[in-house]
Amino acid sequence: METRLLPALLETPEGREADSILRACVHCGFCTATCPTYQLLGDELDGPRGRIYLIKQALEGGEVSASTQLHLDRCLTCRSCETTCPSGVRYGRLVDIGRKFVDDRVGRAPVDAARRAALRRGLMSRSLFGTAVALGRLARPFLPRALTASIPVARGAGDWPVPRHPRRVLVMRGCVQPSLAPNIDAATARVFDRAGISAIAVDGAGCCGALSYHLSEHDEARALARRNIDAWWPHVDRGAEAIVMTASGCGVMLRDYGHVLEGDPAYAAKASRIAALVRDPIEIVGAEWHRLVPLIDRSHANATLAFHPPCTLQHGFRIRGEVERVLCDAGYTLLPVADAHLCCGSAGTYSILQPELAGQLKANKLGALTAHRPSMIATANIGCMTHLQSGTDVPIRHWIELIDAVTTVPRAGTSTQMRTGAPVS
Repeated sequence: METRLLPALLETPEGREADSILRACVHCGFCTATCPTYQLLGDELDGPRGRIYLIKQALEGGEVSASTQLHLDRCLTCRSCETTCPSGVRYGRLVDIGRKFVDDRVGRAPVDAARRAALRRGLMSRSLFGTAVALGRLARPFLPRALTASIPVARGAGDWPVPRHPRRVLVMRGCVQPSLAPNIDAATARVFDRAGISAIAVDGAGCCGALSYHLSEHDEARALARRNIDAWWPHVDRGAEAIVMTASGCGVMLRDYGHVLEGDPAYAAKASRIAALVRDPIEIVGAEWHRLVPLIDRSHANATLAFHPPCTLQHGFRIRGEVERVLCDAGYTLLPVADAHLCCGSAGTYSILQPELAGQLKANKLGALTAHRPSMIATANIGCMTHLQSGTDVPIRHWIELIDAVTTVPRAGTSTQMRTGAPVS
């Protein structure tokens, strides 16, 4: 694609990156076939190719408006289009640049701006969000069903193994997951412990920054990234071999830290090292699966599952089929799911900011997941889990919880000392 970006923009790292991405696009349109919003709306401007044209027009100094902003807002940033692009267009990066550029010029209506600010503040604060969830659970009997469906039932975290292995990894607890589903991280720590790896949760780390970044608050996201790096760095220096994020959406953001902070001389090298250490739990479990197979209790072999691979796992991490393989090896019966590549509609704050489209995508996804009547649905991201659970009575769990449930046999000669709560150092 031929480009004529504004000269001043080409003097910035973002402008040069956008120019490179735009020039890679060959207008083929293969991306539209896998775009969830194009499938729903049938509007070229609500597909990747149309949004690329809108971004190009904006970066070249053309007119931008609230309509431009709306078409970019409707993008889920699921990156499904990237997996079908023959030219390797990095659409996810381009849409983040384009949104920021358009937002800076068009602005936001006061109500929209206030809602976005409230979302950032409320979701990024563990204390505020945790209090809100606790109050919501207390008020469940008095709330309408449509609202109670979005408030998950409380489930205990269980025990977290005392660190006892030479091999150690850091587990990032994130901002909303500790309140919504604390058992996910604890289950991860237990599974890792059985594989000979100790999981450590570190004080001082918090929100990954994805929420801010995708809402065009890039400076805020960079500040959050720096805070996390500072919290983890002493442990990385002492030999922590990986940083594990059990929410794949956050994990993709962590993997992008090197890019997000590449212009920061004080943090660029550290950010690149941190990004290189980031692992999804399946990368650890898959590598150590031979240690876990002998511990599997096969009495659950008749359990039927439908697995929903989050967009961030299959299009961000580009991990496909690994979770399914492990679940099958563990004795679960996986049922076929149509259109597994399509987004469920959660997409961070998308389900709140674009509720109608998110609702349609959720209904479609649940239709595919429940078509063969599974006893349970598994996924790999807290956002997908919460969003989908609000529309079905079929239990939805993180896949690592299912592995934890069936690998409970202690290894001979090893300590089983446990204590409640995450170890913090």
